Amino acid sequence: MKWEVVIGLEVHTQLTTKSKIFSAASTTYGAEPNTQTAVVDIALPGALPVMNRAAVEKAIQFGLAIGAKVNRKSIFARKNYFYPDLPKGYQISQFELPVVEGGAITIQVQPAKGDPYEKVINLTRAHLEEDAGKSVHEGFHGVSGIDLNRAGTPLLEIVSEPEMRSAAEAVAYAKALYSLVTWIGICDGNMSEGSFRCDVNVSVRPEGQAEFGTRREIKNLNSFKFIEQAIKYEVQWQIDEIESGRKIQQATILFNPDTGETRMMRSKEDAHDYRYFPDPDLPPLVISEEWVDRVRSELPELPVAMQARFASQYGLSEYDARMLTASKELASYFEASVAAGADAKLAANWIMGDISATLNREEKTIADSPVSSDALAGLIKRISDNTINNKTAKDVLKKMWESGDAADVIIERDGLKQESDTGAIEAIVDAVLAANPKAIEEYRSGKEKALNALVGQVMKGSGGKANPGMALELLKKKVG
Repeated sequence: MKWEVVIGLEVHTQLTTKSKIFSAASTTYGAEPNTQTAVVDIALPGALPVMNRAAVEKAIQFGLAIGAKVNRKSIFARKNYFYPDLPKGYQISQFELPVVEGGAITIQVQPAKGDPYEKVINLTRAHLEEDAGKSVHEGFHGVSGIDLNRAGTPLLEIVSEPEMRSAAEAVAYAKALYSLVTWIGICDGNMSEGSFRCDVNVSVRPEGQAEFGTRREIKNLNSFKFIEQAIKYEVQWQIDEIESGRKIQQATILFNPDTGETRMMRSKEDAHDYRYFPDPDLPPLVISEEWVDRVRSELPELPVAMQARFASQYGLSEYDARMLTASKELASYFEASVAAGADAKLAANWIMGDISATLNREEKTIADSPVSSDALAGLIKRISDNTINNKTAKDVLKKMWESGDAADVIIERDGLKQESDTGAIEAIVDAVLAANPKAIEEYRSGKEKALNALVGQVMKGSGGKANPGMALELLKKKVG
């Protein structure tokens, strides 16, 4: 039997506010336990929550960025359950009427097999809520400690429709969402600190069946690699269970990166188990048209709009424009290089080629690049004015990366200027032709590759400094 995978994501994005969603306590990460709490966060009797305006504003930003409906009135509810790190016994969240409804994100999917493709993922909602505290076990024997610094930190929970059909699509969606929330600045994206974490709902069903299978929710995945690994394991586990005659039970599960397996955490609750009801301490959240209009006017240029501009302003292909707008930092680096004098197409090629490859190899981002946008522009200008050829430029970039020196300094110091003297190149060409009569015969008999081999010999004979275009023309003239 063929199986179809059904995946939906619930992503918790921690909003970049200075204070918590219902108190004035700081949200700074890494402070001593229980030093960043207010009476609301620790649930002292009589303490009343006060809505953080900045958190609402960031939710509006997100709604506008995905083309969603920003509700002019939304309601906060109490989601009742007991955990030691939730002293109130309930979480303040939104339920029936969230601040954001609908919207969509376009993802670029690179499957393990087959060609890349594009897909639109619709969103169900995005609602504001508070985070819980944290249980602490290290340093305690036989008991658990509680750190409430995180209690009350503002979250925007973004819920997708169950429209993803593979781990590759789920990862592409998570990456697209990550790029957007960091692009508009509502989340710092620090996954290791829990600022962007995903709950993944996974089920399988026979191919062609309309009804969904029973889903299991993988909690708190904080890396794209773990999302992919957890989904692949869980899908195969569910298929094996069903084909063995067993039924899937709705459950909340955890992923263990050390074993690559998922394991049961608890049976999954339904909404009615949480006994939602409107929070009597918080009035409805009312958002005026003027507020929405102001937030819209302050939104930065969004990735889709920037892609279109890159294509029209710089003459880049759709692929180049999409790759360069994969992150705001990368797009800014490209534009700064062009502003510093680099040819746009050459800058795109170098950023997506050697620069990105080196960053990936060293597990760095463009913000960590030791070659600044100005320095890259300096290198590209020397290619454009034929001071160096592309091959030499690669060596120069490597030295720039290691030393931090400018391209001009390295070219001058190491004597790397391209040889463009016709007489000097012609002497090397003559020597190469004299030593390779077989290649000449092959070229004259129609084998074009033989000429490329001769160009390679000329470049080698010049120590890589000959102008390859001049070498090619001279070779054609002499053997043609």
